[in-house]
Amino acid sequence: MPRRPPLSRRLVTLAMWPAGIALTSWSYLWRTTPMHRREGSGSLPDDAPPPLPAGVEVDEVQQPGDGAGPLLHRVYLARVREAQVAPEELIARVAENPNLVAPREFARFHKVHGDEGQMRPGDEFVVRMPGPWDGPVRVVDVTPTSFRFATLAGHIEAGQIEWRAQTRDGDLLFQVESWAQSGDRLSNLMHNRLRMAKEVQLHMWTSVLERVARLTRGRLLDGVDIETRLVELSQPRRRSHS
Repeated sequence: MPRRPPLSRRLVTLAMWPAGIALTSWSYLWRTTPMHRREGSGSLPDDAPPPLPAGVEVDEVQQPGDGAGPLLHRVYLARVREAQVAPEELIARVAENPNLVAPREFARFHKVHGDEGQMRPGDEFVVRMPGPWDGPVRVVDVTPTSFRFATLAGHIEAGQIEWRAQTRDGDLLFQVESWAQSGDRLSNLMHNRLRMAKEVQLHMWTSVLERVARLTRGRLLDGVDIETRLVELSQPRRRSHS
């Protein structure tokens, strides 16, 4: 089973839920960063998540087909002008401590397996959010300019998410790309029907990109670009317990 933070830390996070929800709602209402959103239909295999690297422990990993509702392939993109940090240095610093760019009034990364101050495949985090759920994830891939998580049992999504950085035309590009299905029927209702979780998620990742720009001491250019491709999965996949 995924490791969990100690009870004392979970109780502190629980006590912060009401304040976290209020702060998140307030900052969302007053957000000034332009957001350019595009949504369209996707297809397999073009919008399928990348395969898990060889040697990755798959116990407890949730993959599309293990959840409910459509598969959503999303890319959140920020272009940072005059960044003072190279892509490799940025990824190294964020991998050491994802809370450098996480909106901590809303989401906090707690490392529950692996050494502090570095990120390696097999490490595990629990992302604590203002709601009655954990977000357990496992690191499945790390490169000098990227790292990728897979969600674990109990996460509100089933899939993978990658953070990466690169340089293009003199600007630093930072992307968060996800391939995920809602983790269960309730999450699917909140995300794809009521759209509450979708807007909260949008706010979270936009906040991450804003913090990345500040961390690099650069200037966020033209706001944040969000592209979503929706893939209807024809048949739910049964999990194998062999």
